[in-house]
Amino acid sequence: MQFRQRPREELELNLIPLIDVIFMLLIFFMLTTTFVHDRTLNVTLPVSSQGTEKRAPVKDHVIEIARDGRIAIDGKIYDSDAIRPVLRSIAADQRPVVVWADADVVNQKVISVLDLAREAGITKVGLGTTPVK
Repeated sequence: MQFRQRPREELELNLIPLIDVIFMLLIFFMLTTTFVHDRTLNVTLPVSSQGTEKRAPVKDHVIEIARDGRIAIDGKIYDSDAIRPVLRSIAADQRPVVVWADADVVNQKVISVLDLAREAGITKVGLGTTPVK
């Protein structure tokens, strides 16, 4: 007895559900990822009883002042003379600025940076601290 062979259907791999799942995972990870400022300089923030664990939002500009006087703005290290144009561009951006000054930095260095920021037109300035543990 001879059976009739049915024509075989070609197997195909449907990638559309796989692509949908990958896009959903991508959206999930983008929404749940926490973006924080990485410190460019090794800065030990001063302790304050009014400080909080809350970090500066990523949208804020960060000025770091190291113990040895080096200054970093938004992750780039600058000379003291070269920060004026950078501060002017930050002032035009009108976003808040957070100053992370090392606890052992000379107070005059912080005041000088704050003066340059005020001169550039920056009005929203905060100082980063660490809460008492």
